[in-house]
Parts: sequence; C-alpha cells; structure tokens
Amino acid sequence: MNRARKTKPVTQLSDISSPTPSADEAEEKVDWFAELRGLAIMLFAVLMFHSLVAKPFYIPSTSMMPSLHVGDRLIVSKYPYGWSWASASFHLLPRGDWRIFGSTPEYGDIVIPVHPTRDEDYIKRVVALPGDTIEVRDGQIMLNGEFIKREILPPVQIPFEPELTCQSGAGSRPCLESFENYRKTGADGKDYFEPATYRETLPNGATYLTIDHKMQRLDNFGPEVIPEDHVFVMGDNRDESADSRASAAERGLGGAIPLENIGGRAEFITFSLDGSTTWNPGSWFSSMRGDRAWTTLRPAIADGYETEE
Repeated sequence: MNRARKTKPVTQLSDISSPTPSADEAEEKVDWFAELRGLAIMLFAVLMFHSLVAKPFYIPSTSMMPSLHVGDRLIVSKYPYGWSWASASFHLLPRGDWRIFGSTPEYGDIVIPVHPTRDEDYIKRVVALPGDTIEVRDGQIMLNGEFIKREILPPVQIPFEPELTCQSGAGSRPCLESFENYRKTGADGKDYFEPATYRETLPNGATYLTIDHKMQRLDNFGPEVIPEDHVFVMGDNRDESADSRASAAERGLGGAIPLENIGGRAEFITFSLDGSTTWNPGSWFSSMRGDRAWTTLRPAIADGYETEE
C-alpha cells in the first residue's frame, strides 16, 4: 500500500520580503550634528593655522615693485615677531597693544602692517628700527645722520602686460600706467617698462632693488626718531607707495608702525599671474609667470657683511 509522503512546502526566495526602510528612516541615519561638528573643527583648524603659522597673500598694487608684482601670490609666516591681534586672520580680534613672544624685525624684512584705523593689510619693507633717526632727502634714506648705500643700476625690465589692471576709485586702470614714459621694445620684440632703478643696502647688509623715477612730496621726510617697539616701513616703488611717510588720511601708515600692528613676514612667492586669466582652463596655465614661482622674499646680504646665525 502506497503511503503518501508528506512534503514541506517550498518557500520561494522571491516570497521572502525584507523590510525596506522608508525615506524618513534613511534620513535619520545621517548624523547631521556630527557632520557639522566635523566641518566646524576643520574650519577652526584652518583658521588657527592661518592665524598662528602661515597664510597666503595676494599682491594687488605696484607699491613693492620690482620685488613684488601685481598678481604675485605668496606665503606670509605669522610667528617671526610673535603674535598679536594683527596675527588673527580676517582681523577677528580687537586691537590692543599686547604681544606674545614678541621680537623685532630686522632691516630689510618685508612685513605685513595693518593700517592704523582700517582693518586693511599692507606689505612694506622695514628700513628703520627702534631708536633710529630716519630722514629722507630727495628720495635717499638717511639713518642716524648718514645716507645708506645707494647705487644706480641699469633699469629693470618689467613686462608690458596690457590685461593687468588695478582698482582706482570707482573703476580699474592699467597697473603700470605711471611707467608709460619708460616703455620700450626689447630685443625679443616684446614691450617692457624700464624705470630708473637703484640698489639700496641697509646697515645689516640687507640689499634689494628700488624704483624711484620722479620727484614727489614724499621724497623728503623727517627727521623722525623711531619709538621703542616701532619700525619704519617703505615700499620699494618709492613714487607709488603709501607707507610710513604718508598720513593715515592719505591711505598711508601714518609714521612708525607699532610692532603689535604687524601681522607677519613675507617669505616666498608660490605662483604669479599676469592678469590674462579667464574662465578658460587653458588660460590658467598660459597666464602663469613661471620665472617668479618659489622666489624667496628674504633680502640678500651684500658682500662684506656677516649674516646672523
């Protein structure tokens, strides 16, 4: 007698349904607080690095030519002279006369002073230290009653870059228009500006180039004694620089700079653009001034002077 075998029903895999999370449940799995906290920590770390260690800096004017050109991007270190309210990026701290681990710049350092009344960063060269008496006569610097060494050099060649513009009032203008009388065509067929050029050497041997091509009011200044914890700064392009010689009302720095108003020291150029950059990615490379990248901004020391260890 045949017995009917009992069989278990076969369950098809397709019949097994797994619970599908709803859109609300999936969204709940994202920890938005943790995401925002991570972003805040990252931004805080960047801010601290920019304020305490180093930050990028852009050159918008011709005041430091020929050392620095409009379009140069460089690195500014924050720690060489200690830290103060001026060290903080975006000027987030209130002004004050305090400094932490403060030290004094050296002759020839390129520093970042903040305007005495506006939260605006400048970039200038230190030419006088605390206790010095500075005077400028017909464009020549005198320190403690003696002219610093100044030599006439063959003019520097500054490329003519027609697309390089600077802000002036409500509009823009060619950055190098003040050099138009010195425009010449070089042996390579390209146009260059060749303004009057000098080499200055400060008491510690720091040496650098300057441009001084016309007589103007700021060619005569002082004498003025530099107070303690102050330095006197000037732009290398002497006729196009609002610096310690000019009053704050003239957009200058209004005399010697308190050290707590200095936010750092310029170290080196990372890259430089000639003003022809557009949205076309090809121009991002063609507008590069390749010969300026990684140029140090620490002044050279002239022969015959000892460097400090």
